[in-house]
Amino acid sequence: MPRTTARPATPLPPARYGFPATAWRGLERLRPPGTGRTRHWRSPLRGPWLTSVFGAVLLACLPIVIITGLLDYIAYGPQFGQAFPGNVGWLHLPFFDWPTRPSWLFRLTQGLHVGLGLVLIPVVLAKLWSVVPRLFAWPPARSLAQVIERVSLVAVVGGILFEIATGVLNIQYDYVFGFDFYTAHYFGAWVFTAGIVVHVGVKFPHMLAGLRSRSLRAVLHTPLADTRPEPADPADPDSLVALDPAPPTLSRRGLLAVVGGGSLLVAALTVGQTIGGPLRSAAVLLPRGRSYGDGPNDFQVNRTALAAGINDELAGPGWRLHLAGGPRPVRLDAAGLAALDQHTATLPIACVEGWSSTQMWTGVRLRDLAALAGVPTPTWAVVTSVEPRGAFARATLTADQVLDPDALLALSVNGAPLSRDHGAPARVIVPALPGVHNTKWVGSIEFRSAT
Repeated sequence: MPRTTARPATPLPPARYGFPATAWRGLERLRPPGTGRTRHWRSPLRGPWLTSVFGAVLLACLPIVIITGLLDYIAYGPQFGQAFPGNVGWLHLPFFDWPTRPSWLFRLTQGLHVGLGLVLIPVVLAKLWSVVPRLFAWPPARSLAQVIERVSLVAVVGGILFEIATGVLNIQYDYVFGFDFYTAHYFGAWVFTAGIVVHVGVKFPHMLAGLRSRSLRAVLHTPLADTRPEPADPADPDSLVALDPAPPTLSRRGLLAVVGGGSLLVAALTVGQTIGGPLRSAAVLLPRGRSYGDGPNDFQVNRTALAAGINDELAGPGWRLHLAGGPRPVRLDAAGLAALDQHTATLPIACVEGWSSTQMWTGVRLRDLAALAGVPTPTWAVVTSVEPRGAFARATLTADQVLDPDALLALSVNGAPLSRDHGAPARVIVPALPGVHNTKWVGSIEFRSAT
């Protein structure tokens, strides 16, 4: 039997320390077991290039998720105290009236925020896998600059995992975490955003160097048999390149295909809730809104009449609409509303969980109701539901939202009377308005003017 000899261990380079060097050397001597650059991480695929590729994808896409999330917060009207969370102190965004055009604006921003956030989950996990050895680096820092980088890394990793976990649970309508989702998600987003700004500022030159270290085209043409570890930097004690790489079981192009295929699968199981069509039935990752009505009312119901406590006493034959704000109050029953000029508009309704649906709505223009109430040019309007409870039983609309020619108090949908679950006897439908502010089971509208 041939005699085998153990391969000599590759000596680690001497570490370089910044100020205060004495403190970092002291930490180095107190290294816990399993930390530092060890031979436990043996994947031959890890290295600056692979990490930089995943980082570049996230850098291109995460700002879209962040910006659309913040825009959606503005769409809820924080200037009226109806966005969640309400009091955010100095973290509040600039207030402006959310536009009504294009009518699919909120559908786009919320669909991108939820859909792209889900699609990026495989990339986030792959990125974390690629840098996991660095999470066990010891000492945690070797200079004050590296302290800032490590702190930003905690905010980035912790923030994105928190946002993904709470966001997915919210989509699933599963609030096992026991705290208010909107508040936690909002402040968590700011922690993550601050962390990523600092982290990108520190690591961006390294990412560019990593991307330039090899050609993407060459990687995509390299089979498993020719896959080799990236060159190690002997001057980097925290290098991602394995000290003792194992034989590859997957090529880099194979890994990219797995991650990309995972993102495409998530997209296929998600996008139907936003764009509709044949893919809607495949949107198993967005189950909220999969409760439907019948016939012309056969589209998503987010909150049923039963869940809202709506019964015949509240929304039956005795229901009346109260219009206020003018010289005298106005009361209308269902027949009185039906006798007014009717307008039909095809508009989407979009929910914060990512689903949306476009229907043909018919009813009385809100601006006609404002004129009937004696406030032809309202500054805003407060719409109140007969719902006895619920966080969104009241919504404040801006002047543009009231006066838009397609803003309706809808009485029917797709040529049929509204079902009780869809807000009968009457509901608000306004272009580009978040779904929860298209108030159902409307009991009163108060039009207010600053003059």
